[in-house]
Amino acid sequence: MPNTEMPHDNTDASFAAFTAGVLSSIGPDTPPRAREILTSLIRHLHAVCLETRLTHSEWMMACDFVNRTGQMSDEKRNEAILVCDVLGVESLVDALADEAPPSHSSSSTNGEKKSTLSAILGPFYRENSPKYKNGASIILPDWLQSLDPQTISSLETARISGRVLDTSNNPICNTTLEVWLTAPNGLYENQDPTQPDMNLRGTFTTGQDGTYSFIALKPTSYPIPYDGPAGDLLQLMGRSPWRPAHVHLKVEAPGFKGLITQIFDRGDKYVETDSVFAVKSDLIVDFLPARGETDAKEGVKWELEYDIVLEKEGEQSGNGTSEATEM
Repeated sequence: MPNTEMPHDNTDASFAAFTAGVLSSIGPDTPPRAREILTSLIRHLHAVCLETRLTHSEWMMACDFVNRTGQMSDEKRNEAILVCDVLGVESLVDALADEAPPSHSSSSTNGEKKSTLSAILGPFYRENSPKYKNGASIILPDWLQSLDPQTISSLETARISGRVLDTSNNPICNTTLEVWLTAPNGLYENQDPTQPDMNLRGTFTTGQDGTYSFIALKPTSYPIPYDGPAGDLLQLMGRSPWRPAHVHLKVEAPGFKGLITQIFDRGDKYVETDSVFAVKSDLIVDFLPARGETDAKEGVKWELEYDIVLEKEGEQSGNGTSEATEM
């Protein structure tokens, strides 16, 4: 039987023996990956308690924090992801997914393109966004009708287009591209009762030439929600809640690794101080004034051309998404 008797003499040796006893209680049928993660988690949790000499009241505060995180979450908001975001956990996991193996070089020597880097999913993604034809707008008419003429004329509309390519520069057809962003008030539609369902969200599919195109808004910076546990953490640490302007992308194609990423407006003042640590230099883009006659007729003010590069399944370039693990 493992020795899990609580230490009485408060020595490092007795605490170490207690932790070892808890670890040895993990059963033999535990899946290997679960054993690895739980072993590390238990060791680090015990170490935090010992290093900080955590008090009972502080432990109760932590338990209440976890409870409130769950209570704040619903189908429209994932507070657990938001907490992980402000602590840098999701960005760290994302960076590990992008980690290149020793044989990979970020600069190609054989003419191949570097795959697009990933970025965090965030807490406001929704499945089953409306499907549109290429070139369509994800700005819903019902929302526009709710705005006054002055607000409508001030909207920073933008056409975002590009190609989805493989690392050999070949177009990828039948790629599914999900996009979502906030309204100018900094709120996603599932945060904002004044916006119609699925406003500023859409799903597009590339044709034979791998191109995609849609009309949206030039993204705006916004503060992440700080009316819950994640906001409490930010206030406790004296940190800003602001995120730089960005557009979310979720890209999938048969035979290729899926990609979750964000593209960031270079001109945004928060691009170097993202509250969730998600900005990567390769994902910073330049929105330019629209120049096309079609854009002028449609009132589009900005344009962005952005190519997305996906890896084939099994490629070893390192910029992929992590595989599911049996837990």
